[in-house]
Amino acid sequence: MDIRKVKKLIELLEESGISEIEISEGEDSVRISRHLPVAQTPWPAMAMPFASPTTVPASGDHSTESGDRAEAPSMPDGHTVTAPMVGTFYSAPAPGAKPFVQVGSEVQAGDTLCIIEAMKMMNQIESDTTGRVVSILAENGEPVEFGQPLFIIE
Repeated sequence: MDIRKVKKLIELLEESGISEIEISEGEDSVRISRHLPVAQTPWPAMAMPFASPTTVPASGDHSTESGDRAEAPSMPDGHTVTAPMVGTFYSAPAPGAKPFVQVGSEVQAGDTLCIIEAMKMMNQIESDTTGRVVSILAENGEPVEFGQPLFIIE
């Protein structure tokens, strides 16, 4: 592949704001990425089945031990960061690596909060506000839907 073509691809990547591009031309292939490389293989699926945060006891008893009615948990106050796409949520750049953020972490606008893998593309999700992470609402390796709340930042 001609080096002039590679340079032009780099310029297009910088101008467009996309984070990664891969071009194949015959037997030649080039991948250009604006972020640190992450694991190329999917993380192992979680062994436990997914459960919604508001599960009902199997016995059909809708009361808690104190006899009060079970209520849906309320969301903490603060700015909600939602999933911009459907994909798989990853809290760290690679398996076994330190998570991008934890509850209590101070973040600035533009800091990476997580990665969402969609169609074999790793998409860094950045904070759009400055504050402290008070809640992480998704589990590592869990599928997420478009618009699903991921983080609460106050």
